[in-house]
Formats: sequence, C-alpha cells, structure tokens
Amino acid sequence: MTIQTPPLALLLDVDGPIASPVTRSVDAGIIADLNSLVSAGIPVVFNTGRSDTFIAEQVMAPMIAAGLPHGAVVNAICEKGAVWFSFTADGPGTIHVDKDLAVPAAYGDQVRSLVASSYADHMFFDETKRAMVSVEQHVSVENADYLIEQQDFDGAAMKLLFQHGLGAIRLGHESPDEAGNIDFRVDPTIISTDIESIRLGKDLGASRAVELLAAQGIVPAAWRTMGDSRTDYAMADWLHYNDHLVKHVDVRPADGVPTKPYAVLTSVDLGLGEEIIHDDAGAAFLRAWLDAVTD
Repeated sequence: MTIQTPPLALLLDVDGPIASPVTRSVDAGIIADLNSLVSAGIPVVFNTGRSDTFIAEQVMAPMIAAGLPHGAVVNAICEKGAVWFSFTADGPGTIHVDKDLAVPAAYGDQVRSLVASSYADHMFFDETKRAMVSVEQHVSVENADYLIEQQDFDGAAMKLLFQHGLGAIRLGHESPDEAGNIDFRVDPTIISTDIESIRLGKDLGASRAVELLAAQGIVPAAWRTMGDSRTDYAMADWLHYNDHLVKHVDVRPADGVPTKPYAVLTSVDLGLGEEIIHDDAGAAFLRAWLDAVTD
C-alpha cells in the first residue's frame, strides 16, 4: 500500500463548529469549503456525539449534493466512538457499532417513557442513537428554559441508572453501583444530555480516526482538531500524547481555555473578534486552512 502524507488532517466536532447549535443544520458555505478541502487532499474526519443518521442527513447528504469529489472518502465517528462509518459520493458504507459500549436497552426504554411523560415540552428522545441514550432540546424552546429543565432531567436519569444497578457520574458527582463501580456517564451539553459508557469520548474517536486513515494508507503530517466544549480537548490530548503534531481550535472559549502542551487557537488568532464563535468561527478556520493548502 502506498502511504499518503497530507500536510494536515482535520478532526472535527460537529455541533458548534460545523452545525449551528441553534438551527442544527450546516451552512452551505461550510459544506462548500469541506468539499474543497477534500478536493485538495486534506482528510476530513467528523468526531461527534451525534448519530450516524444525523451525520448522513445534515453533513453527508449536503456534501454529496454540493459535489463531493468521486473517489474521495470522508470518515465519521459518531456517538463518541461507539459508531463509525465512511462515505463517498455514492453514499454511506457499512455502519459499525461497538455493542460492548451500548447502554442497556431496558434503561433506554425507561428514559424514553420518562421524557414522554414529564419532559416532552422541552426535549425529545433521540431515536437514532445505537449505543448512547440521548435527549435534545426542541429547536422551538428557549435555551435558557431548556437548561433549567435539563438539570431536573439529569437528576432523574441518574436515579434511573441507580435503580438499574448501574453506577454513574455527572459533572464530578459520583453514584457508584453496589460493587463501587462507575460504568456510565450522564453528560450534559448546551442543547442535550447523553447517557453513555464512560469508555466513550472524543479521545476514543481520535484513536478510531487514526486507525481509519491508516487503513486507507493515510498518515497525516499534522492534525487540526476543532470543538466547542472542554470535552473536545480530549481529541487533541490523545493525538499529542500519542506523538502526533496537533493544534486545537476552541470555537466557544468562554468556558475557559486550559493550559495545554499544544497550541490552542480561537477566533482571535485569525484576527477576528472574541464574539465570533460556534459555526461562524468554524467557518473562518475552515477557510483559513483551505487558503493555506491551496495557495
């Protein structure tokens, strides 16, 4: 196999830097620049908590419709590493699911019923997840109202885990099982809550990304990771500590930028204002990377 060594590979969170956290869709300009980066030989890998269905509808289909080059392969790691697939201009390939990382189905059924009976005005149960259990804010609901309701839901989700004999953690609060183990995590974001195996995470996604590219004969010279939360730094952490050159982009640095052994970039590094965040910042970085590899 001939080894390709592109100057960069992109490992991208989706909600925030690519998809708008308000509309949950991807701007046409971002889609065009993603296709142009792929055309320039830059590997693009999505590393997201979203389902493969979401990626297929909101990212893959628009990229194909906008002219994804024939022969190009784009990789998507979903549900924080539990699900992954690749797609081309002809559509998606095989969907891979690590069943060992799945939340018990009986627990998911109870969460579905809980949402329907007590939280349906603010959130919905994501039926597209294959390993995680997720609920998400309705687009029509004000985010401030959702975040208040989310705290109550998260508490109920933790209690249900305990009732199922499952140990869990939420934002540092631990509730071990009878043997003292914690196997699951209740992970709130600004628009959703994921209930997941503690083995899932953006670091697992980074590991899968490297494996997928290596299987395709691609060993990038350097990586750029991009996300909108503290948990997204795990992508760059994993790459750095496994001897890959990496810089991380934080498109929502208001949470605080931690000290890291690699460079952390924000919109200010592009000469933009601090108010440029989320997919506006993501779009600016995609364009900057595209300019850098096509000049």
